[in-house]
Amino acid sequence: MGRAVRWWRLSSAGAVVSALLVGGLLARTGARPEAPPAGPAPAPGCASSVPYVAGVGGYAAYRIPAVVRTRAGALLAFAEGRRDGTGDSGAVDIVVRRSADGGCGWDPVRVVAAGRGDTRGNPAPVVDPSTGDVVLVSSYNDGAVTEAQILAGRAGPDQGRRVFVQRSRDDGRSFTAPREITSAVTRPGWRWYATGPGHALALTRGARAGRLLVPANHSVAPPAGSPDTGREPRYYGAHALYSDDGGRSWSVGYVDDDHDGFVNANESSAVQLDDGRLYFTARDQHGTSPGNRAAAVSSDGGASLDRPYAPQPALAAMPVVQGSVLHLGHRRGDDAGSRGDVLLFSGPSVPDVRARMAIWRSTDGGRSATRVLTLSPRPAAYSDLVRADTETVGLLYETGTRHPYESIAFRRVPIDVVTQEVPRKGATPENVHR
Repeated sequence: MGRAVRWWRLSSAGAVVSALLVGGLLARTGARPEAPPAGPAPAPGCASSVPYVAGVGGYAAYRIPAVVRTRAGALLAFAEGRRDGTGDSGAVDIVVRRSADGGCGWDPVRVVAAGRGDTRGNPAPVVDPSTGDVVLVSSYNDGAVTEAQILAGRAGPDQGRRVFVQRSRDDGRSFTAPREITSAVTRPGWRWYATGPGHALALTRGARAGRLLVPANHSVAPPAGSPDTGREPRYYGAHALYSDDGGRSWSVGYVDDDHDGFVNANESSAVQLDDGRLYFTARDQHGTSPGNRAAAVSSDGGASLDRPYAPQPALAAMPVVQGSVLHLGHRRGDDAGSRGDVLLFSGPSVPDVRARMAIWRSTDGGRSATRVLTLSPRPAAYSDLVRADTETVGLLYETGTRHPYESIAFRRVPIDVVTQEVPRKGATPENVHR
């Protein structure tokens, strides 16, 4: 067993408990420590930290985490800062905290996109591989309207959902003002619209290498003459928007327009497989299909889907909630050869309750998955995975003791822990599940 794995096993349970105590939380939200020197990844300095705590920093709640690692190695933890409570509407800002030590210490909270009484959210950040700039795509609506009103078509033309893009050229320390791209990435008849949430994707292989792709979702108006209002879950659909010039111009990619109610694809995440195809995993919003997850594949860089979204039974333990996916690389065999893509999924692991945040591993491109780690039995909801460094996976996720929206925590997990074939000696059921 490697040193990092032994250290993590001994310290992680106690670290999570102590980090959620107020004293520990305040200790972790101080000044940013000095960045580690360049070169090999440093030995882990913590098992976990808590970058966001409800009621701290002028916000009643923080929700909807998204995290990326910059070209220089910093971690950027984005969230929605909700001023009045945990609700999805009202006065909401997009905020960020930056870590230069792998997610142990964090810079103070900074506002990236101010709602000024309106709702800005669903942060979907991605690092442009050609420039190293951080591109942030997000959503907006008037703070006086709710999702239910927008779904029902009762929001005025200036109140509904709009889409914006921002850019950081200094490794996430500052961002440009939001620039609207709504007309380029929507279609007539769409009502609801949400980017991400969670990190977006930069394609690195194939003919479309360099493309920035943002998984997103929308709703459509019911057909003429229908007694439906548009609030029915079957009118949700997933889609993608993409840019081939580093985030300057944008287009609509694939559109899931099958509204038969079997799979109601909603919030989605994506990875690029080693063969160049894109793999999408989506929340199924109360469809009649088994389980609460759906998956699809694109062979043309997200412009279309090879076939419609289908149920994803490998993640049947997840409830109706957003989830994250991360391409970890090849699974290596005894002969030093590779045996398929290794994907990690994150989300709660109780089918009807948002609780027990877990990580699953797939070694066959998402066709099957094994739950390899349960982080905690506590309430938990949205999450986002990131490669924190060469030896560590990071998970930014909503959690608490009474409900999932008390804090957003960051958990560091040695890669060996989630890629091992059998539980390590000393692993407990609270840490590892097969």
